[in-house]
Amino acid sequence: MDSSSMHIAMYPWFAMGHLTAYLHLANKLANKGNQISIIIPKGTKSKLLHFNHFPNLITFVPITVPHVHGLPHGAEITLDIPFSSNSLLMTALDLTHKEVELILVQIKPSVVFFDAAFWLPNLTRNLGIKCVNVLYWVVSSLTASFVEFSVRKCDGNCEVEYPGSSSIKLNAHEARAMDAILKKEFGSGVGFYERSKRASTMADAIGFRGCREIEGPYADYIGNVYKKPVLLSGPLLPEPQISSLEEKWNLWLGKFKAGSVIFVALGSEWELHQNQFQELVLGLEITGFPFLAAIKAPLGFESVESALPNGFKERVQGRGVVHGGWVQQTLILKHPSIGCFITHCGSGSIVEALVSQCQLVLLPNIFDQIITAKLISTTFKAGVEVQRSEEDDLFSKESVFEAVMSVMDEESDVGKEIKVNHNKLRSLLLSEDLESTYVDSFYHKLQELLG
Repeated sequence: MDSSSMHIAMYPWFAMGHLTAYLHLANKLANKGNQISIIIPKGTKSKLLHFNHFPNLITFVPITVPHVHGLPHGAEITLDIPFSSNSLLMTALDLTHKEVELILVQIKPSVVFFDAAFWLPNLTRNLGIKCVNVLYWVVSSLTASFVEFSVRKCDGNCEVEYPGSSSIKLNAHEARAMDAILKKEFGSGVGFYERSKRASTMADAIGFRGCREIEGPYADYIGNVYKKPVLLSGPLLPEPQISSLEEKWNLWLGKFKAGSVIFVALGSEWELHQNQFQELVLGLEITGFPFLAAIKAPLGFESVESALPNGFKERVQGRGVVHGGWVQQTLILKHPSIGCFITHCGSGSIVEALVSQCQLVLLPNIFDQIITAKLISTTFKAGVEVQRSEEDDLFSKESVFEAVMSVMDEESDVGKEIKVNHNKLRSLLLSEDLESTYVDSFYHKLQELLG
C-alpha cells in the first residue's frame, strides 16, 4: 500500500442487502490500494466470497452473533428469520459490542463505516482510536430525508426546508405503515427512528449510495439537518460477474423470443401471505407471457409448490416457473429473453433494474421500497407501480396484469414513455466516468476528513 492508503473497517447490519452493498463499496476502495476489514456474522462468509474482487486487500472478520431469546438457534442474518423478528436480531447486533471493541483495538482503522450499530462512533472515541466514523446508508438519501422530514413535521420542527416533490406522497395505508415502523422498537430499548437519529448525530460524516443527478437535494437536506458532510459514492454498479448463468435457467430462458419473459424477484426477506402469493402468480398467468418468478414460499408453507392455486402448474407448464430458491438475479436480468422485471425496489435490486434493458413493474413492500417506487414511477416515470386497494392495501391478479400489460404493450403510450424515461436513467448511470468520478470524490473527501 502507498503512504496515502488507509485501513478501513466496516460493520454493516446483518442483512444480505447491506452486507453486499458494503462489499461493493469495499471493492471500489480496495481498488485504490486500501486495506478493508469487514466484520460479518461467521456463517455468512461463504455467501459473500464471490463478491470479493480483492481478496488480498479485503478481509472478512467473523464474529459470533449472540443468541437472543425468541430467535432460532444459529440465526445470524435477516434471511434466517421472519421480518417480525428483526428487532431481536438488532438486539443481538448490539450485544456484539465487546467483540467489536476487541477487533477495533487490534486493527486500529483510519475509517469506520457503519449503519445499524449507532454506538460505534462513541466506542472508537472511548478507545482513543483516531478515525473518521462514517454512517453509510444503504437506503437512498430520498428515503432518509423523507423519513427525517416527516418526523420533524409531526414534531413541529421544520427549520430546514425540505426540497420536496409533489410526486412523493403516501396513501393512508403507506403512511400508517411507515409511522408504525418508525415507532417500533428496533433493538432493546431503541426505536427505529431513534437508532437512525443517534447514528446520524454521532457520525463524523454521512454517506449514501447514490448520485447528485438523481437525488442531490435530498442528500443536501440530510447534511443541513445534521450539519455533517455528506458523501455520495455514486451508484456502485454491480461488478461484472465472473460466473455464468446457471445452465438450467440459460436453457429455459433461451426457448423464448427476445424481450418476452417476465422476471419476478421480491428479495430474500419478503414472505407474502398465501392470498397475495396466489394473486401474484395468477396475474402472471393471465398476461399470457412466459415468466420466471423467484419468490419465497408464503407464510405457513414449506414450499412454493404447496401454495400454488389448484391447476396452476398444469396450466402454465412450459411457459411459467415459480422458484422458491435463490437465483442469479444480475445475470438473469442480462439475458436477452427478459422483457419485464417485477421488483420489490430493494436498494440493490433497483440499481440492477435501472441499468437493465427491461421494462419495470414496481411492487414494493416496506417503507423505503415504497418511497423508491414513488420516485421511479411518479418523478421519473420510468416504471409502473402495481396498484393496491385503498381499503386493505392488497393487490389483485387484475392489478398485476394491468401493470405488466401497460409496459409490455409496445404500442401503448405508457409503455413508450416508460421505455424512453428508463433509457435516460440507464444512460446516466452507465455514462462514461460517472461512477469513477464519484468514487474518486468520495475517497478524496475521506482523505480530507482524516486531515
